[in-house]
Amino acid sequence: MSYKKGTPYNDLPLLPPDINKWESIEIYKSLSEARAALAELKGRCPVIPNPMMLINTLVLQEAKDSSSIENIFTTSDKLYRAFASAKPDPDTQTKEVIRYRQATLDAWSKLQKNEISLKLLVNIYKQIKEANDAEGIRDEVVYIGNAMKTIYTPPCCKKVLTSKLENWVEFANKNDGLDPLIKMAILHYQFEAIHPFTDGNGRTGRIMNILFISKKGLLDKPVLYLSKYLNEYKNDYYRLLKEVTENGNWADWILFILKGVKDTSVRTLKKVNDIYELYKSTVDKVKKEANEIYSYEFIEMLFNQPYCKINFLVDSGIASRNTASKYLGRLVEIGVLSKEKSASESLYLNKELFKILSQ
Repeated sequence: MSYKKGTPYNDLPLLPPDINKWESIEIYKSLSEARAALAELKGRCPVIPNPMMLINTLVLQEAKDSSSIENIFTTSDKLYRAFASAKPDPDTQTKEVIRYRQATLDAWSKLQKNEISLKLLVNIYKQIKEANDAEGIRDEVVYIGNAMKTIYTPPCCKKVLTSKLENWVEFANKNDGLDPLIKMAILHYQFEAIHPFTDGNGRTGRIMNILFISKKGLLDKPVLYLSKYLNEYKNDYYRLLKEVTENGNWADWILFILKGVKDTSVRTLKKVNDIYELYKSTVDKVKKEANEIYSYEFIEMLFNQPYCKINFLVDSGIASRNTASKYLGRLVEIGVLSKEKSASESLYLNKELFKILSQ
């Protein structure tokens, strides 16, 4: 049965799609370019002294961009301040973005030793939305669109959705020789089409993009995020999702995602290189102008995230409270950091790192 906008799409075809619907020389050429850009990024990431620096900072940027696709807006500064502050009091939208970050990191940790599972998907959703319902999977019809027009009616209800998701999980874990980037594109469409939760489907699906790439070994750390690209081409994103549903146009959808992987890899590689150059220049500056406070661990701490504070140095064993205050104050004097107030404590901003990450 063909898809009808006002009727739940319970006949959404199971995975995988017919290879004849997407395979072409153009796709394999685009795949080669995306894989090359991704491999270059993977090879370059180890130059960053602390891999958690990339994860901490880029996951927050991804969380912000992914959430904004669904009209949940906050700023980079609000995010980093909330992440660093001892008594954060973020607004509702910033809290949602912070939950996205934590859901990504928790799921990535679980996937180090486990396969992708239905439970993992539900847990991501629950963490993003702070949902307390037992299973998470909806048991009612939802209509996607606005009050004037229904754009898409996903499958319903829980039994059907669970069956579709079990097929999704089986396809995700199966070693079938299909390139992981093409598979990721197919999985992303299918998850959006299943739309198993009452809210947070897009964010859950976008988290799974990077988790899937990492699980398949294309990256060692989850540092490639497509949300900025999807935001920039939001109209194309939704148009191409619709074309798969209504016309079976898998080819253009897969090309769109592969271009996103390539463009995002190039963009992320530039961030990695810029961060590394900033790290080296900061080491040189501190050694030259404040060598008495220099240590490898101290400079590394400044790059965990844009904001630093006294407790970070104390908790990591780098310095006592009084000494930490002197160290950070000295870096303010030589222009590496700027001092700002947040609630009852002082925060110290790595200005140049913030600039790189906010670009």
